Amino acid sequence: MTIRTALLQGAKLLEEASVTAPRLTAEVLLAHAAGCDRTWLFAHATDELKEVWWIHFGRYLHERTKGKPTQYITGKQEFYGRDFRVTPDVLIPRPETEHLIEAALEVPAESIPAKSILDMGTGSGAIAVTLALELNTPVTACDISAPALRIAAANARTLNAPVHFVHCNWGAPFSSQTFDLIVSNPPYVGRHEQLPIEVRDHEPGAALWADDDGLAAYRQLIPDALRLLRSGGRLILEIGSTQAAAVSAMLSACSAVEIRKDLAGLPRVVIARRP
Repeated sequence: MTIRTALLQGAKLLEEASVTAPRLTAEVLLAHAAGCDRTWLFAHATDELKEVWWIHFGRYLHERTKGKPTQYITGKQEFYGRDFRVTPDVLIPRPETEHLIEAALEVPAESIPAKSILDMGTGSGAIAVTLALELNTPVTACDISAPALRIAAANARTLNAPVHFVHCNWGAPFSSQTFDLIVSNPPYVGRHEQLPIEVRDHEPGAALWADDDGLAAYRQLIPDALRLLRSGGRLILEIGSTQAAAVSAMLSACSAVEIRKDLAGLPRVVIARRP
């Protein structure tokens, strides 16, 4: 069997299982099985497929048709131009979260003179690591999940990012510290919301669900964040597309609140300035 034939058969199997982007997924899975990139597959389309590649490719296809996300099969996800390790212990970083990064990078330098930054609920560490590297400054990151922190710390080491990780729930242990910038992508999915099977059954529930209305995490983290922000500091949060009004109301003590939309035109990021 050639590489081209394997890709055609894999894509057909994925399409029959209603997997999104079946051809691209087949390419990614076969490249992972062969230990190469997709470009190499295209350049060697007529090469014979090695038996060990076919065995791994078949297993990956089976896992994907049963709903396992491609990122958990390959163990990685690109975010802001960098590859991050991901496992079922952490939420898979989404492109929408890059809007939070962009908002943070747009904060004027004079507003973060000490460059003290806290990422609350860091998960894979994608936000904290990205900000540390883009701003060339140390970042503090916390999470209640010890397994998630292990993944985040591994990502920081791999990418040489100066991030200090703390095992805690929101801002509880930081009573003696203040920060110029606090960011968070908390759980914000309400229990009544329908999610794709690969998200619902495979990604960590603690990083997704937030009671019936999806706002429970904001009710906990916003008071903590405002307590820890210095005067004039910024709080930047990712939100669900229907939560802009509710989260803005929780930030009524702030001197300015701005809503940013994603590429689909949906509210995605809230930026608040502490008086």
